[in-house]
Amino acid sequence: MADNNVKKWYVVRAVSGQENKVKAYIETEINRLGMSDYVSQVLVPTEKVVQVRDGKKIAKDKVYFPGYVMIEANLIGEIPHIIKSITSVIGFLGEVKGGEPVPLRMSEVNRMLGKVDELAVNTDTQAIPFKIDETIKVIDGPFNGFNGTIEKINEEKRKLEVMVKIFGRKTPLELSFMQVEKV
Repeated sequence: MADNNVKKWYVVRAVSGQENKVKAYIETEINRLGMSDYVSQVLVPTEKVVQVRDGKKIAKDKVYFPGYVMIEANLIGEIPHIIKSITSVIGFLGEVKGGEPVPLRMSEVNRMLGKVDELAVNTDTQAIPFKIDETIKVIDGPFNGFNGTIEKINEEKRKLEVMVKIFGRKTPLELSFMQVEKV
């Protein structure tokens, strides 16, 4: 039997600082409406940050992409509307005004979910067309059109870590060589 309930990952923009509340609201609302078949996961990507207070190490979860909540869903029928009407939700990332929410590509999802091995040992001596601190333009993906500065180059995976200013804040993105061009 073919499964027509295909889920993709989307990014919901939320009021910064309210990400976990938004996650809870979405989950509650989806369950209340009996739509959990269509929304399988709501995630707030976090990273462990160790702070030292009074000589003690304290590990805290810091939101990795402030203002963004990841959602794995099949956005059929009323679902996008339900999500958009939740308190502190601004809307979906990548949508044009009134247009469709744009799903993330699997590579972006893997990166956000930390499934991609971060840095592998560089054995590849292929020439790299980019340099650290170089300004590039993103030509593909949800951040298409943004300019950024190269922070790190992962030659083996042919990926760049690029600092992009989004809403006045610097945000690190991992992009493949194919997703950027020199400015």
